[in-house]
Amino acid sequence: MNNSLIKSSHFRKVLAVLALLLVVLTLVVFFFPWDALRGPINRYVSGQLGRRFEITKHLAVYLGRTTTVRVEGVEIANPEWASEPYLLQANAAEFDIELLPLLVGKVILPRIVLSQPKVGLQIEPDGRRTWALARDTSDKGAAPDIGTLQVDQGTLKYLATAQGANVVAQFSVAKEAAEQLPLSYEAKGKWKNESFTANGRTGGVLKLSQNTGAPFPLEVNAVAGRTSLKAQGVIANLAELAGVDATFDLQGRNLEELYKLLGVVLPSTPAYKLRGKLSKHGQVWAASQIQGVLGKSDLSGALSFDQSSVVPLLTGKVQSKLLDFEDLGPVIGLTPVARRPVAANSASSASNGAAIDVQKKDMRSEDASRKVLPVTPLDVAKLKAMNADVSYSAADIRHARNLPLDKGSVQVKLNAGVLQLEPVSLGVAGGTVAGRIRIDANVTPAAFDTKLDVRGLRLNQLFPAVETTKSSLGRISGQFDLKGQGNSVAQMLGSASGDVAVLMGKGEISNILLEFIGLDGGEAIKFFLRGDRNVELRCAAAAFGVKQGLMTSRAIVLDTTDTVINGRGQVSLAHETLDLVLDPLPKDRSILSFRSPLRIGGTFSAPSAGPDKAALAGRAGIALALAAINPLLALAATLETGPGHDADCAGVLAQAAKPGAAAPPPRAGAPAPAATKK
Repeated sequence: MNNSLIKSSHFRKVLAVLALLLVVLTLVVFFFPWDALRGPINRYVSGQLGRRFEITKHLAVYLGRTTTVRVEGVEIANPEWASEPYLLQANAAEFDIELLPLLVGKVILPRIVLSQPKVGLQIEPDGRRTWALARDTSDKGAAPDIGTLQVDQGTLKYLATAQGANVVAQFSVAKEAAEQLPLSYEAKGKWKNESFTANGRTGGVLKLSQNTGAPFPLEVNAVAGRTSLKAQGVIANLAELAGVDATFDLQGRNLEELYKLLGVVLPSTPAYKLRGKLSKHGQVWAASQIQGVLGKSDLSGALSFDQSSVVPLLTGKVQSKLLDFEDLGPVIGLTPVARRPVAANSASSASNGAAIDVQKKDMRSEDASRKVLPVTPLDVAKLKAMNADVSYSAADIRHARNLPLDKGSVQVKLNAGVLQLEPVSLGVAGGTVAGRIRIDANVTPAAFDTKLDVRGLRLNQLFPAVETTKSSLGRISGQFDLKGQGNSVAQMLGSASGDVAVLMGKGEISNILLEFIGLDGGEAIKFFLRGDRNVELRCAAAAFGVKQGLMTSRAIVLDTTDTVINGRGQVSLAHETLDLVLDPLPKDRSILSFRSPLRIGGTFSAPSAGPDKAALAGRAGIALALAAINPLLALAATLETGPGHDADCAGVLAQAAKPGAAAPPPRAGAPAPAATKK
């Protein structure tokens, strides 16, 4: 019994001593004059970082597994190569630091509170960064892991020459405690070398890590160049821009400018306004519920941008209920035609009329030299900067510059510098144009390969600006199979080789058109007096072989119950010129006829058409000679006896549809084709 009492008494004494030692240790730690260690700590940390570190006023430490450090007056210098002298200057700072990770050189700061800080951040193109707390500032692992950051007011400067960024931000906390977004900020400077301004509000505690509880709210109003962004939502990790869930309003001059600002390759567009929802999880940005306008066209859909690979990937689906074709011009490289102002009033109507005549002549001269095919160069570097798989569709296409487009869709695929538009489907004149277009930017100049099939185009809808075709009937089909090289649409087509064929079976066509082609005065006058009528079209075909941008006819024929028209000639895609001859062979008798070959020339922007002057002059000379004997005899020279015969439609269509075939020989009784002008 006595032994047990002795042991129990001894144990209690040991516990009392340990408790006393713990109390003493606690008191020592609590009342330890940490300020006495400021000098040694400043020297030690400065030596480890290779830059000046100093606690200027007061130091207090509260030890634990996670130790809390409080300082009054702290300065951390930047490396010598930095433009700002200090990484951090603050009147006061309090931070938690985990001790065990320090043994392996890892700095983990779960919480930082700064009073009136001035922060200078800079990153160099070679990877050096001022916030890497080590002698090797290019070591990414030397950057501290910060959980939350709380500030009252201060300044932050950020310089990154590789990003074209030089931004100064000022921030402050609202005095009202009830504010949901108490921290406001304003920033200005350069971003991607564009003038940049931003302002907004956030929660009072900035969440710099995903392991810090609930996301914090954020509002942003930013302008870079002519692009502006408004966003409102929450973000889980500000340092890595992760866990984003926000709404956005984006507007600017051209979607193409987002490539410079964000690295996203988008086509050239007119001014735009878009809104939707924005999220980011991992390395994937997603824009959903997109609604907005580009020029006069609407746009909706969803897109995602995956940055997890070396080459980012853009995927999604967008559509337009109404597409204004003028808004599509920048996408395909078309430039608007400049409109010349009307001549100013002159002193007299005669001089004014003369001025207008001169102006019209100048405009015709400009039209003749103006290029129609798009000449905007292809940006090869952008095609290699990103991969893509995006579908686009337009339910209704308007204002297509006399092109009868009504709808369209395309799947855009971009992979390793190869752009594929496949499938392409366009609604044209009640029919379809479908196929593929491929552009390979890995060769110089870029190589293109296209194959388009034309099906069921309605003749009366194909030329909406030509009044006399509206009563014509029939459907047109064809095929375009071309390959070439170039850095613009004009260059690609100007170097193209392949085949082009357009075919049409039975239908009806306006007779006035036929009589004009044949310059049949009697028939044209008769139809103008009695009204136009249609004649049966038996068949029509035009086939060209294409070599280095020069289209040479293999077959051109139009056969009706009234007239057979045979054609020949060339079309230069490189120079945008026309040189075609159409020979009308009537099947009926008519007076007042000066039938001669019709020559079509000029340029794509200013085509010209008229009779072969040499052939017409010879016939007119005969008429004048006969008129000298008896005016009635002059009509004999215009009398058409109708030597034309029905064309072999089945053979012509089959021949024209066959790529690479030689032109069929002329029919018996038909004049031999003239030599094609070179």
